[in-house]
Amino acid sequence: MVDPRRPVTGLLLFAGAALLVAASACTSTVPGSAAPGVRVEQRGPAGAVPAGLEQFYGQPLSWGDCKPYATTGDSRTAFGRSGIECANLTVPLDYTKPTGRSIKLGLLRGKATDQGQRVGSLVINPGGPGGSGMTAAAGLISQTRGSELGRRFDLVGFDPRGVGASEPQLRCLSNAERDAQRLEDDTDTSPAGIAKVEKENKDYADKCASAVGADVLANVGTREVAKDMDVLRSALGDAKLSYLGYSYGTRIGTEYAEAFPGSVRALVLDGAVDPTQSAMDEVVSQAAGFQKAFDVFSAWCAQRKDCALGSYPAKATAAFRDLVLPLINRPVTVGDRKLSYSDATTAAIQALYSDQLWEPLNTGLNELRNGKGGTLMALADNYFDRDNKGQYSTITDVFNAVHCLDDQRVTDKNALLETQRRYQQAAPFLDDGQPPGAALDSCAFWPVPPTEAPHTPNADGVPPVLVVSTTNDPATPYQAGVNLANALRGGLLTFEGTQHTAFLQGNKCVDDAGTKYLVSLQLPPAGTRCK
Repeated sequence: MVDPRRPVTGLLLFAGAALLVAASACTSTVPGSAAPGVRVEQRGPAGAVPAGLEQFYGQPLSWGDCKPYATTGDSRTAFGRSGIECANLTVPLDYTKPTGRSIKLGLLRGKATDQGQRVGSLVINPGGPGGSGMTAAAGLISQTRGSELGRRFDLVGFDPRGVGASEPQLRCLSNAERDAQRLEDDTDTSPAGIAKVEKENKDYADKCASAVGADVLANVGTREVAKDMDVLRSALGDAKLSYLGYSYGTRIGTEYAEAFPGSVRALVLDGAVDPTQSAMDEVVSQAAGFQKAFDVFSAWCAQRKDCALGSYPAKATAAFRDLVLPLINRPVTVGDRKLSYSDATTAAIQALYSDQLWEPLNTGLNELRNGKGGTLMALADNYFDRDNKGQYSTITDVFNAVHCLDDQRVTDKNALLETQRRYQQAAPFLDDGQPPGAALDSCAFWPVPPTEAPHTPNADGVPPVLVVSTTNDPATPYQAGVNLANALRGGLLTFEGTQHTAFLQGNKCVDDAGTKYLVSLQLPPAGTRCK
């Protein structure tokens, strides 16, 4: 996920050491009564278990109907599918205080259809931060049924801390407040405008602290999620972890590899976040990635008679800005809502994640030319995970909270101003026409300090991993994948395309290579490229 008002910045790694005890896995049904339709299963503890955490690593899981775990319209649809089951995993809120407060994470599983050839569990995270692994897994389970991956692996998605079905949810704003926030004009870079934005960001940080407490905000970063994933590995009965992480999920996988190198079986990291890149540099490289994707979209659009941006790709950036800039002062009415400038640019960003959304983007821009905003509003709603009843998921609040822990805080106004200049130069289609500004973001007012810093991950003891990187990926540029593969001394699979991530998205070359690696641990030959 990319917040266009606060672009994705560096997500960083934690290397931890722990005293370990060995455990062997077996599967048993826990005696005693369970609710109707619920099956209690104990497969852990398995593999290495950190001292003092045995009760978590060996916990039984109660699997049952997924529908009670749904929290949004999308998850209600996804969780009603056949062939899946759900449970809760209990983990410490603070791993330095394992006897203190505990929290729950939602799990969703589709079991391997060939149990005789089962390799183990494949744990899935779709990125964000803040994306629901449960919803993502439900879709992949349906998609991979009958494939070798579906036959050989239990596919398991989890909702990370604060997300979706996990408890407590990290939710800072009400649905009405989130709608109102999307209408705010934050383009004014005058001293008064900067002061207004900073007040909004401080108010947001205060609301988050009030809603969930500083103790929760201090423990939702990537290092905690990686530790949760090790608890999950053991509770599922796997001595070593097989993992598929997309986008920000690559940072979780990298964090896990560094913290638990001996517990890694296989990692597929698709759409890499560069762990060595500073927050400011990543903002700029991401802006350049979206401009590149916009240019490819513009060339595609120019071949159409109905192209909203005209038949000259060189003029597409100016044509786009001519369409969306008037929304700053005159939002377009869409039913009982209004399409803002922020929503229109968010819609474009959403569509640039995949060429499958180029058609709706062109339709939406043509509508905007005629004073209508329904399609662009739908794209922006999809980005912010707002359902048709006006209910938002937790993704935006978790996104912000994780970044405030994972990113180093930037309060140097000169550095912010220079980054904004570089951002506008890198992505002119997102230039709002105002001079660069230097407003402090919500992390500058966050009630707890960051816990991470960029560095080259320590890959000692980590078996070969597979990094998938797409040449024209707008959100996680190709070079980040090259850098991550080098840092982890892993294999690199290149996909030539214009989209965000590639594995299990319909390209046979990529899907076959990734599946072969997960099943047999055989990396594709060096230099492999898929089109």
